[in-house]
Amino acid sequence: MSHKPSPAEVLRFIAAEEPLEKTLSRFPAVSRRDLETLIGALAQAAAVREAAVRAEARQEPGAAAIEPSVAKTRQAAAKAATAKPPPPPAAPRGGAVRALRVYSDGAARGNPGPAGAGAVLMTLDGEIVERLGRYLGRNTNNVAEYMGLIIGLERARELGAEEVHVFADSELMIRQLGGQYQVRAANLKPLFDQATSLLRGFRLTKLNHVRRELNAEADEMSNRAIDERM
Repeated sequence: MSHKPSPAEVLRFIAAEEPLEKTLSRFPAVSRRDLETLIGALAQAAAVREAAVRAEARQEPGAAAIEPSVAKTRQAAAKAATAKPPPPPAAPRGGAVRALRVYSDGAARGNPGPAGAGAVLMTLDGEIVERLGRYLGRNTNNVAEYMGLIIGLERARELGAEEVHVFADSELMIRQLGGQYQVRAANLKPLFDQATSLLRGFRLTKLNHVRRELNAEADEMSNRAIDERM
């Protein structure tokens, strides 16, 4: 004849054998480890309560008071039974993308002339996240190149990216940011400082110089910014 299981035995069996899939699917923010910790705490509380009951039952009838050790055990059991479960792990921020490709470009018709900055943000798998364009009025091509990168990095930061892979067809800008070229033009120095500050805000950055034909999406956005005064 099988013995009647104690509550602690039942809870330990659930923690060890039951896959908990229904609970995990119902509360996706709670991990399996959280559930196992909660079940373990409940099992321990049940075991403590059982020990307290057995100790109390062994006392002689008419005893005036419960032994101090038993009283402490019962207090611990009551505290464990009413304790709140551990909080679930924080969910990732909605819409955040951990790593992004930032394609940037700038265009100026006349150099100086009507200018526009463009950027396209993609996932590492090549899925387009956002297209950006900004009309810059009368400006130079190099200013537009830096502005294309700046608006792309600012948006990547807003989206919560921790890692950015920059792609631009301006060899001058990429080499200046990489430390190979000095920034001599006075009008580029504040833009260089702003871009550098933005890059430092990411956990990981990679700078890549690409051919113009491989940067067509950002080039299109920089020209649209001029045509449509975006």
